[in-house]
Amino acid sequence: METKTAEIPDNYKITGLTHQNSYLVSGELKEWHGETAEVYSTISSTETYKPTLLGTIPQLGEEEAQSALNSALEAFDKGQGLWPTMKVEDRIVCMTKFVEQMKTKRDEVVKLLMWEIGKNLPDSEKEFDRTVDYIYDTIEAYKQIDRDSAKFEKNDGVYAHIRRGPLGVVLCLGPYNYPLNETFSLLIPALIMGNTVIFKPAKHGVLLISPLLEAFQSSFPKGVVNVVYGRGRVLATPIMQSGKIDVLALIGNSKSANALQSQHPKGNRLRMVLGLEAKNPAIILPDADLDLAVDECIAGTLSFNGQRCTALKVIYVHESVVEEFNRRFSYKVDQLKFGNPWEEGVKLTPLPEVDKPAYIQELIDDAVEKGAAILNDKGGEVTENFIYPAVLFPVSKEMRVFQEEQFGPVIPVVSFKDIEEPLDDMAESNYGQQVSLFGKNVHTLAPLIDTLVNLVCRVNLNSSCQRGPDVYPFTGRKDSAYGTLSVHDALRSFSIRTFVASKDNAYNKAILNELLDKKVSNFISTDYIL
Repeated sequence: METKTAEIPDNYKITGLTHQNSYLVSGELKEWHGETAEVYSTISSTETYKPTLLGTIPQLGEEEAQSALNSALEAFDKGQGLWPTMKVEDRIVCMTKFVEQMKTKRDEVVKLLMWEIGKNLPDSEKEFDRTVDYIYDTIEAYKQIDRDSAKFEKNDGVYAHIRRGPLGVVLCLGPYNYPLNETFSLLIPALIMGNTVIFKPAKHGVLLISPLLEAFQSSFPKGVVNVVYGRGRVLATPIMQSGKIDVLALIGNSKSANALQSQHPKGNRLRMVLGLEAKNPAIILPDADLDLAVDECIAGTLSFNGQRCTALKVIYVHESVVEEFNRRFSYKVDQLKFGNPWEEGVKLTPLPEVDKPAYIQELIDDAVEKGAAILNDKGGEVTENFIYPAVLFPVSKEMRVFQEEQFGPVIPVVSFKDIEEPLDDMAESNYGQQVSLFGKNVHTLAPLIDTLVNLVCRVNLNSSCQRGPDVYPFTGRKDSAYGTLSVHDALRSFSIRTFVASKDNAYNKAILNELLDKKVSNFISTDYIL
């Protein structure tokens, strides 16, 4: 399972280290001469296994965190800053400039996605392209919101001009599994709505932001985007303790979200947009098309090695079909090719977290000790940077693999007799993001769907769980999310309805008409953006 240097195509080889020796604050790429951290890939480029050094990043301290906060506060300037008061059309020009520059960095970012987090080439390319599409879709959605707002309403003798305004300063923290796409699903809507942002890249997938720093610097006014590097506790804690953050935007873990939220001295003021963990189940009914269910569950459990919040992390199969499902599913799992991200047909790739194989092994050992068996021949085979997916059955509630969000390549299968069993488990679960439901009898499906929509936020009929298309709402119940992301919903999440009201009389009408005629206000405007 090791790749030799000669086998790495020239365009994917690491030919030089990326030393990110600056950070973006107050519109300047400030040089850093202090402590740095080395960034390694778990992919080896030598004949005998050895992690590959990719480069270094700054380890900024509390002083630099404070300077980033001050920069964002100054750029917002109590709502008087250039960015929050700018015309919608002009903010769109800035965002368009950014995405055009971003597109020129595709090859660099895709290469770093493969090396930093082990995402295969097609998925790395898809992540970049999907992010570019997301930005363009966000621009179009913002235009439509502005068009819908380019009017006056009148009720009970009062005129109102209602728009959406920014919330203030946003602290943005993205995840390692989609370090570009999911981070930008927070960052882009927050920016375009007129907020100013402090952004700290994820622990893994940090260097791939480097090629985009100059685009951030040149596309947005001074202090609107601030990019800092270092440990979350060192940087995010003092920023939150200041009480000057208006929005916490985080995709990651609920423990991190709770810890950061608790640092804010005025929790009632803090808006949150959170995408957190999940334990999405698949439910396979007796009449399910097993070929379809197996293929969708392979994709759902093992796309990017199961390192997705939307991954299927437990499979419930009716007892009448569980034996046949397990046979077909285990066989298909063992057919998946493991290799480096750029290899043709590779579905399983090295795990970016050094300690993940050992953790997955713990889950397997615990399950086997408590009565489960590994159904597939390759299940649990370990190398320095990977552990082959194990299909575990029968799995019971006492097992860690049932209770914990594994976020990696291990698949628990649970047999059920009565549909109330998986429904009760879902109701008791801390999570409530999505479910995959496999079956075809509408009289069975209908009541199930009507129940499931009250336990999760997306029911996938005969298909695996996923986030996209990005125009659809992405959220969850309980510990899985707070706020809603999608192209349209994210713009709402990072803004607030705000309006100008005036009584219907000749005096006010004359003032409003003059404001509109002379176009002196960026807020009061009925201009239609094409």
